[in-house]
Amino acid sequence: MLIEFSVGNYRSFKEVVTFSMVAADLTADNNIIHDDNLFTVDDDLKLLKSAAIYGANASGKSNLAKALNFMKWLMINSSRETQSTDDIDIEPFKLSILTDAKPSFFEMVFKLNKVKYRYGFEVTRKKIVSEWLYYVPNVRETKLFYREKDKIEAVKKFKANKLEKITRHNALFLSVSAQFNVRISEAILNWLKNSLNIISGLNNNSYRSYYSYTVHCLMENENKNEIINLIKKLDLGIDDININKIDITEDELPDDIPQEIRQMILKQSGGKITSIKTKHRKFDFQNKFISTETFDLEDESEGTKKAFALAGPLFDTLKNSQTLVIDEFDARLHPLISHAILELFNSHETNPNNAQLIVMTHDTNLLSPKLFRRDQIWFTEKDRYGATDLYSLVEYNISNDDPFENNYIKGRYGAIPYIGDLSQLINSNGEK
Repeated sequence: MLIEFSVGNYRSFKEVVTFSMVAADLTADNNIIHDDNLFTVDDDLKLLKSAAIYGANASGKSNLAKALNFMKWLMINSSRETQSTDDIDIEPFKLSILTDAKPSFFEMVFKLNKVKYRYGFEVTRKKIVSEWLYYVPNVRETKLFYREKDKIEAVKKFKANKLEKITRHNALFLSVSAQFNVRISEAILNWLKNSLNIISGLNNNSYRSYYSYTVHCLMENENKNEIINLIKKLDLGIDDININKIDITEDELPDDIPQEIRQMILKQSGGKITSIKTKHRKFDFQNKFISTETFDLEDESEGTKKAFALAGPLFDTLKNSQTLVIDEFDARLHPLISHAILELFNSHETNPNNAQLIVMTHDTNLLSPKLFRRDQIWFTEKDRYGATDLYSLVEYNISNDDPFENNYIKGRYGAIPYIGDLSQLINSNGEK
């Protein structure tokens, strides 16, 4: 389970933004406290089941998801998918000359097998500047390893077996350790791969992979009925879904696909493609059900296709106590569907395994004390120098039942666009 995530240019301005799923100690106002929205980890730690991040366009919401995605990728792949001469695909803050050559800072706090870990690193395009891993075996935080440039010090418990000497300047020691079967590193990367999932951007390939995952679940009958019931309950008009493998010939492929690609498609698919059909109820002139009409999934609306793509990972996240991060959450989804998905995570009944959902959104309909606690609502806002500030609604001295949406639209929490006077735009541009 994710506890905190921090990112920034640490050694330049010491400007690090931290997002936290730790529940605040809220005083109850009119009994609005939403205990269902959090869960107890131990005597000292309570975590939130969901959170929403708001902000104007270009305020940094998506960058937070991208940063988390980059951290995950580098942790898993830096030791095996890069060469010693490769640059690290990091984007430093570009709006200040002071940060051009400074390292970027990433840190994550998480709980794994009832143990709390804190892992992080500083990185430039050329090298890993520093790296660290701490854990809390009992009460006090204890070092497992610390790296400063080429010097790595690991404790005996970490059992790194002198892997420090073969760790490249552009590879993470944690990644190298996992590749050589260091148990703690393997467990962390397995958690990262299987339990922290990020859908970043409207057209990101991750949507395709989650679409494929939903198809896989339905094909293999893995929770098929539950996933179909979820789709049906979202009121998309779908009564059932049929998925089959059907034969395809080269003549049936689109004409605009190049010949070499056509051959590759046929070879990889074994001459078969996946056919996805949705079923809708059909009625007569007296509104009596008479039959079922079948559609190709591609003929459904963009919102329906997005809901279909999300159905598999949403159910998987809830079932297996995972953490799911979704950027542009509200895009193509009706506000009531977005609301229903968040309620799934906030409920003890539908989320008994304490899964976590974090969304970046513009949907102000969700800004309601009936859905969220104050500590579940976050904002991003750029300062005058273009740097992102990230802060929680809990920082405001307001009651738990304040009209969050109305106050946000009025600018009382910041994190909204300030649009200039557009009334003379056409006339001024038309002047000669």
